[in-house]
Order: sequence, then C-alpha cells, then structure tokens
Amino acid sequence: MPRTRTPLAAIVLAAGKGTRMKSNKAKVLHEVAGRPLAYYPVKRALELGASPVVVVVGHQAEAVEAALSAALPEAPLRFAVQEQQLGTAHAVLAAKRALRGYRGPVLILSGDTPLLRAETLEAVVSAGRRARAAVSLATMTLEVPRGYGRVVRDARGRPARIVEEKDATEAERAVREVNAGLYCVDAELLWKKLAKVGTANAQREFYLTDLVPMAAQAGGVAGVEVPAEEASGVNDRVELSRANRVMVGRLAEAFMRAGVTIEDPARFDCDEGVEIGADAVIEPNVRLRGRTRVGARTRVGVGAVITDGVLADGVTVNPYTVISEAQVAEGAILGPFSRLRPGADIGPEAHVGNFVEVKKSRLGKGAKANHLAYLGDAEIGAGANIGAGTITCNYDGERKNPTRIGEGAFIGSDSILVAPIEIGAGAYVAAGSTLTDPVPAGALALGRARQVTKEGWVAQRQAEKQMKGTATGPASARKGRPAARRAS
Repeated sequence: MPRTRTPLAAIVLAAGKGTRMKSNKAKVLHEVAGRPLAYYPVKRALELGASPVVVVVGHQAEAVEAALSAALPEAPLRFAVQEQQLGTAHAVLAAKRALRGYRGPVLILSGDTPLLRAETLEAVVSAGRRARAAVSLATMTLEVPRGYGRVVRDARGRPARIVEEKDATEAERAVREVNAGLYCVDAELLWKKLAKVGTANAQREFYLTDLVPMAAQAGGVAGVEVPAEEASGVNDRVELSRANRVMVGRLAEAFMRAGVTIEDPARFDCDEGVEIGADAVIEPNVRLRGRTRVGARTRVGVGAVITDGVLADGVTVNPYTVISEAQVAEGAILGPFSRLRPGADIGPEAHVGNFVEVKKSRLGKGAKANHLAYLGDAEIGAGANIGAGTITCNYDGERKNPTRIGEGAFIGSDSILVAPIEIGAGAYVAAGSTLTDPVPAGALALGRARQVTKEGWVAQRQAEKQMKGTATGPASARKGRPAARRAS
C-alpha cells in the first residue's frame, strides 16, 4: 500500500443523515461487504499513513463512533461532533479542535465513498505537492453530471471554482467535469480560509467548495481526474447495492490472483477481512462473513454460509452447511445441511453429516456424527461414532449440562443422553436407549423398555372389529328382515 513519508492528517465527513436511504439508520452505517460505508475512506486514509484521522459525526454520532472504533480498534482515530448540519465547510470546521497543533497537509474525504483506493488518495496528495498548489482536488467526468458541483477552469486550465448545481448557470450545468469531494489542503490555509466562507448560495449552507476560488488566488489549485466508480458517493439503496457488488468483485479478483478458485465470481459473496488460502475452491452462492478464515485446499460447497468460522487446510464443506463462530480442523468433512453453532470445535478428519447440529461441543479426531443428531455442550472422544437420531439433552430448564463420550464409543441410533452424563471409552449404547446414568468404559448400556411381541394380534383385532360391526348393524338386520340385495 502507498504510504506518504511526510506528515498527513485526514478528515472524514460522516455527519449526514442520508434521507435518500429511506432509513432510520445513519447513511454511513449501511454496509458494503460487511463494513460500514465510512469504514472504507477511513481505512484508505490510514493505509496512506494519515495520523490522526478525524471523523466528523452528527446524526447518530454515538453509533457511528462505536461502529468505527470496533472495526478499527488500533487506529489513531479522533471524533468531532457537528451538532447542526450546516454544510460541508461547517463540518470541516468541526474538526479544527481535534487537529489543534497539527501543521501539514490535511486530506478531506466523504464518508459515503467506499470504493476509493489508497492509490487514488496518494495521487491527490502528490498532485498538490508537485504543483506547489495550496489545494489539490479530485474531479471526475460523468456522462450525466446531475446533482454534482461543476468544475470551472481558468484560461490556463486549472480549477478556478466549483459551482453547485442549484447555483449554476445553464452553461455551467453543461459541464461534465464535476467535483469528487476529495481534497488535500494545508492545515494553516484551511482554517484561515474557512473562517471567511459564507452562505450566499441557494442552500444557505457553508460550502467547502468556496475554498477553491480562495485557494486559486492564494497559490493555485491542482486538479486530478479520478475514476468515477471510485469517487461517486452512495446516496440510496440502489447505489449501495452497486457499490457492494463492485467491492465484492474486487475481493474475488484478489483471491483468484492469489491462487483461490472461485467457480462463479458473479455468485460469490464475501466480507472485507475474510481470508482464503491457496488452492481453496469456493462454489457458487457461498457467503463468507465477518472474520472467517478458510484454509488452503479447502472446498466450500454451494450455498454454504460461514460467519466468523475458522477452517483449517483440506476441509470439505458440503453444500448448504451453516457455520457460526466455530472452528474446524484439517481434513474434517461437514454436511450437506449440517449446522455448527458458536463454540463448535471439530477435530481432524471428523465427520459432521447431514442435519447434524453441533453447539459448544468438541469432536475428537475421526469422530463421526453422520446423520440427524443434536450435540450440545458435549466432549466427544477420538473415533467415537454417534448414530442417527442421537440427542444430548443438555438443558434442564435452568443450566446447560455436559455430556462426555469417550474415545471409540459407539452410540446407537435414536439414543437420548440426559446430561450430565459420561459414556466411557469403547462403551456401546444400544439403539433407542434413554440414559441418565454413567456408562463405564467397555460396557454395553440398554435403556429402553422390553420388547413385547403378540403373535396373531392383527388377525385377532380384525375379527373383533368384524364382530363389533355386526353387533351394531341396522335395526332391520337385527330383526331378521332381508338385507338389501347388492347390484350384480
């Protein structure tokens, strides 16, 4: 990642409500690839070496601050509150106290631009340095520039001013080069010039763009054209969806170039921060969330959803498996249709099969639960076999109780193990058993009612039913009247 060698601070504007999102949640808290919108410009500034990064918050300030602090716990973040949203210049001025004593360039970014790259920020910073300009700014050219401030250049081709659309003349509205909302300004000049910004505009707001003509007179302005895809802000749910697809596409491309097979990138979904090892294979419609780690040579099947899961090398995740806050050791096989809940710990070469749910339980090396089981709060030894329909009854209505199954134990199908209980190593539990007492190592436990077989019962029952039907027939039949003749 590019990093500046000179001092650099950054201000990220994240105070707005975002009314076009039609949401009760602040715009910058809406997510792209599992991260809040504002996370990305903050992260890119940090990658460039900015310190500190001041985030200007306003609407739902506490929630925005909490989300960014959680996502970037070690970052040199500072927060400034814009109590009233009176325009972009007013928002930048709110950061002045947080940058007290700082001397040097200040990068100013919008909090709703998740697709910016660190290289683009570096280009804006470097342009001002090379041109010895008081301000450097990013511009972009749009086919339909509706809603954006137009960049008006002087006779020498340098940016002279930015005119907001509501204040623009018809000729100015025809200009397709627009303001991208990304600036680099010397701190001393910034505070000095912003103090002179007024509200003589259609919105009656303090525009940060008024800084441009002031800087043009003070020392010139350098303009850098950047890709529109990167600098365009997210203003509604449609644009949010597009940004998410672009971000996920970037992640998929990076994984593939690093040696991961993603069978259909258009049907791949992944959060920023996920890690995937070389030679892993990701089938279509997989969803990888949070801090998930997928090991080398692991295969993740169609429709799997993994949240904060850790998968070692060589794991097989069959289709439609759901994993949450669980870890899986090398060579294990999961699914299809299995579910690992928080605290599940699947050992090397263990099998968790179809419709098996595991919660806060450990399966030792080679242990198998291949069909239709619930394993909660259990410790299952290496090589143990859990039959279909087995349930660990771990909850007594007040406490979660443990089940311990020793190495090599065999639990027959449809067994109910009422915790707390321990099944010794090598023990056998007969199918259909309900157990409440410990089973010693090497023992056979049967916990079911004795089978009773009544031979001839079916014929006897049918005869009884026939006799009963005759006894309760029509009154005419009981009095000896002739029965109705059946049609031939």
